[in-house]
Amino acid sequence: MAKFSVIIPAAGRSSRFKDKHYKKPFVPLAGKAVWLHSAEKFLGRDDVIQVILVISPEDRDDFKFKFSSNVAILGIEVVDGGRERCDSVEAALARVKPEADFICVHDAARPCIADAWIDKIFQAADKTGAAIFALPVAGTLKRVDSQQRIEETVSRDNLWEAQTPQVFRRQLLLDAYAKRDGFQATDEAQVVERIGQPVSVVAGSPLNLKIATKEDQRLAEQAMKALPKPKLSGPGHPFADGDLWR
Repeated sequence: MAKFSVIIPAAGRSSRFKDKHYKKPFVPLAGKAVWLHSAEKFLGRDDVIQVILVISPEDRDDFKFKFSSNVAILGIEVVDGGRERCDSVEAALARVKPEADFICVHDAARPCIADAWIDKIFQAADKTGAAIFALPVAGTLKRVDSQQRIEETVSRDNLWEAQTPQVFRRQLLLDAYAKRDGFQATDEAQVVERIGQPVSVVAGSPLNLKIATKEDQRLAEQAMKALPKPKLSGPGHPFADGDLWR
């Protein structure tokens, strides 16, 4: 069985979330912090040997006060991130266990993730070496100028919107980051693309949304109710057909 280390970046500035009390990974969602929803989906899996949460150094004291017991009980490693996403992921890469075959990066602010989707992206990465979830762009795209006036309509042919999880063979991602030279990518696939390595795209789900605003938070509350439910088996099990609230 392939072994996976999981990195969960939660060190962003949350500038669009506009909440004076919470950054988006730490806001309550359905009874627990957003980041906990994301992390818990990977914990307890036989193929996951490590979960690393990356937080901003400025959040360290508050995080420790609120979540130290969760971290201790769940066995999550917490590391300080950097100014930008790539810096944070690079800090976590230094802590990845050498026995990991693959590294998975999943946004802390994407709490609506289903077990079956993790199975799917892990299998795709095992087959191709690098795989990400993404959605084909469905809307009409407009490029605008600084005055919010349309400059052109952009063809959506072959355009996909990247999601996470994004999963890579361990050495491939380490090599890509070693050649980053300060480049600030917006996701891990972009770092791998820069060294000429192909990355496979796997169709994701609109439910796998990223919380960036208060409106997203409200949508996530509803999306969690619509996630695929676990299929439990066993003779006479009352929920053997999967009809179990998540």
